[in-house]
Parts: sequence; C-alpha cells; structure tokens
Amino acid sequence: MTLLLTVILVAVVFEYINGFHDTANSIATVVSTKVLPPRLAIVLATMTNLVGALMGTAVAKTVTSGLVNAEFVNSHTIVCALLGAIVWNLLTWWFGLPSSSTHALVGGLCGATFATSHGQWASIIWSKPVADAPWWKYGGVLYKVIIPMLTSPLVGFAVGLIMMSLLYLLLENWKPSKVNKVFGRLQLVSAAYMGWSHGLVDAQKTMGIITLALVAATKAGKLEGIPESMAFLRQTTETIPFWIKGLCAVVMAAGTAAGGWRIIKTMGHQMVRLQPVHGFAAETTAASVLFLTGHFGMTVSTTHAITTSIMGVGCARRWNALKFPVVRRILWAWVLTIPATAFMSYFGMRLAQLLGW
Repeated sequence: MTLLLTVILVAVVFEYINGFHDTANSIATVVSTKVLPPRLAIVLATMTNLVGALMGTAVAKTVTSGLVNAEFVNSHTIVCALLGAIVWNLLTWWFGLPSSSTHALVGGLCGATFATSHGQWASIIWSKPVADAPWWKYGGVLYKVIIPMLTSPLVGFAVGLIMMSLLYLLLENWKPSKVNKVFGRLQLVSAAYMGWSHGLVDAQKTMGIITLALVAATKAGKLEGIPESMAFLRQTTETIPFWIKGLCAVVMAAGTAAGGWRIIKTMGHQMVRLQPVHGFAAETTAASVLFLTGHFGMTVSTTHAITTSIMGVGCARRWNALKFPVVRRILWAWVLTIPATAFMSYFGMRLAQLLGW
C-alpha cells in the first residue's frame, strides 16, 4: 500500500513538473508578442489547462493499455518510468530546451517495463492492428507514438507556413497598427485554445499512469483488505475515474501557475521574432493539431506541435528568419528524449532489482 501511494505521489510530482515545464507551450507566443504580461498569461494558461484536463480520456487510455503489456508492469516499474521522465524534464528545463514531456514518459515507461520483464520484447506493444479499423485507431508504440511523432511536427510546420502565407496575402493592404490591434485581440482567443488543447492532451498521460498502477496493484491482490474509505483505489479496468482526472487537472494547473521562464525565453524570443499575427497563426495551428490527435488517442507532443508551428510561421516571412543554431539544439533534444528516458528508466529499474525490488 505504501508503495502504491509512493507511485501516486511521484506521478503527481511529474504532473506538476510537466505543468511548469510545458507552460511555455501555452504562453510563449502571447508573452513574446506583448499581448499579455507574463503573470496574466500564466493565469490564462492555468485556467484553460484546468478545463482542458477535465475533458476527454482517449490519450489516457492509450497509456494504460496501448503501449506496454500490463502483466509486466508493477508499482516499481511505474516509479522508475516516472523518475526517468522527471530527470529528463528537469535537465531540458535547466538548459531552456522545449523537449517533450509526453515522449519522456513514453520512453520511461517502455524502458522500465522492458527491465521488469527481464528483456522480453513482448513487454512492449510495438504494433497492435485492430481489424477493419483505420491506422489511427491501431494500438502500439508504432501507431500511437512513432508515426505521430514524425508526422505532427511536419503537419505543424506546413500548416503554420500555409496559414501565415495566406494571412500575409489577406492583410497586404492593412496598416501595421490595425493588424497588431486586431490580432492582439484574436491572440487572446488562440492562446486560450492552445492552453485548453495542452490540458486536454498532456494531463491525460499522468491519468493513464496512475490508472495503470492501480489496475496492476488490484490484479496483484495488493489492495485486498484495505479500509472501506480507500476502496476507491481498487481499479479493475482501464476506465479513468473522476478523482484521478480531477487530481491531475488541479496539479497540472498548479505547475502551470509556477511558470517556466527558461523555455518561454527560448521559444518566444530566441527562435524567431513574433508579432501578434504570427502568434495567432502558430497557436491556432498547434492547438488544432493537438485537438485532432488527442481525439484519436495519439500521444502527440504539445512541444513539437507549437514549436514547429512557430518555425513554419517564421519561415513564411523569410526562410532565414529562423535562428538555426537554436533550432538545431531543440531538434537534438527531441531526437534524444525517448532513448534517453528509456535508458535511464531501464537502468533505474535494473538497479532497483539488484537492490531487492
């Protein structure tokens, strides 16, 4: 029982760190364009993250049953997976790199589960096609993680580029002051949309992790004999209970309120200079990508979506508007996230096994 409560505590810590690590995803553009001061931007992001986190469970269900085989998962597995993701998030936050908390958790879960199974590849669901279903409804790491990981940044970049190019054509005869005034107001809407989509997608990962831990503990008989007041911890299916949704939503909102200024500086100032019209285009593009993929239960990175949307919007102005040394650092962080967290969680679990877990 103590171990299970430890899992929930570590999951809550991860969710809090996810909140302040990914705050930049919601507010970097609205802060850099000076549409909102930082404090008000964080209030907006906190409120919209909270609302988004309470809506939908498709991504959470992917985490609970679509990535790893539950028979190889126990409470120790989940603790090691979360710790690997937490360490990576803190490292990338320290260096101001907008890496993916989503992929950090996926990598950690796969690495820790592989170690728990003592190297059985069947412990990870690589590909699980569903008969007579489109590919986006397939399960497994390939369909729910790898394909979206490769396609969503390309979609974000392309749609951001096209949307900004169309806006340039439509606003060609507008005065700059009018453009800034109109899109300064519209960006409030797009920033709220971005915050809502971020909550919808990102909070669900931790919901899935906590549910997975409860299902594993219940099936292992470790919750037998617990007081009736704690009977809500028993979980026999992958359905996400409301108390888990509420807990994750509130914790993510609290993390968002703490802010993540290092990453905000990278995304909002160092990568490309933005005006309100650029911020509107980037936020609308990224939020739409997240909404659509979240609806199908894909574990798409909020960071990838908004970062590549900003890149696409910047390139619509001119291709050399991007600061490529900064972009290069970001891309390396993306490439390394899943393998780095998988290795950390794998060796963390192996060490735990040697210590008697």
